[in-house]
Amino acid sequence: MILENDKLFLREFRQQDWVDVHKYASQEVVCRYQTWGPNSEEDTKEFIQDALEEATQTPRERYVFAIIHQETLIGAVEIMIRDFVNEVGEIGYIVNPDYWGKGIATQSAKLMMTFGFETLKLHRIYATCDPRNIGSSKVLEKIGMSKEGILRENMLMKDGVWRDSLLYSMLKQEWLS
Repeated sequence: MILENDKLFLREFRQQDWVDVHKYASQEVVCRYQTWGPNSEEDTKEFIQDALEEATQTPRERYVFAIIHQETLIGAVEIMIRDFVNEVGEIGYIVNPDYWGKGIATQSAKLMMTFGFETLKLHRIYATCDPRNIGSSKVLEKIGMSKEGILRENMLMKDGVWRDSLLYSMLKQEWLS
C-alpha cells in the first residue's frame, strides 16, 4: 500500500527499514515528549516487527507507514482505529530531526487524514500531543484539526512523571468542506 503527494510518499514498513528508523528513534530530541525511547537497536527492530505483524491482522487496527522523502526513509506516520463501531481513529507521526521544519510531518498527517476518511471511512480522527511540543501542535492546526482541550495527566512518561496532552480532532464533514 502506497500513499503519496508531490512531496513524499508513504509505504508499509519492510524488515530492513529498522536501520533508517533507528537513525532518528535513538535520539533523545526525537522522543523527549514520548513514552518510549531513546531506542536501543532491539527496541527499533521490535517496532518494525510489530508494524509487520499488525499489517497482517484482520480486522486491521493499526496502519503504520514509512515516510519516504527524496528516496530516503525519514520518519513514520500511523493511524489506529480506536473504535470500529463509532468509526474513530487516532493519528501520530515522528520525523527525523534533520527534516524538521520542512513540512514533512504536515504533509504526512494530511495523507493519513485522507486515508482515514476516504479509505477507512472514519467519522472522527483525533491526535494528542504534549503541550510543550509546539511543532506538533502547529502541524495539527495546519491540517485543520480543532483543539478540543487538554487531557490532564493522561500519560505516564518514562521518567515516572504524569503529563498532560492537548487533544485535537476533525470530523469527516470538516475534512470534506
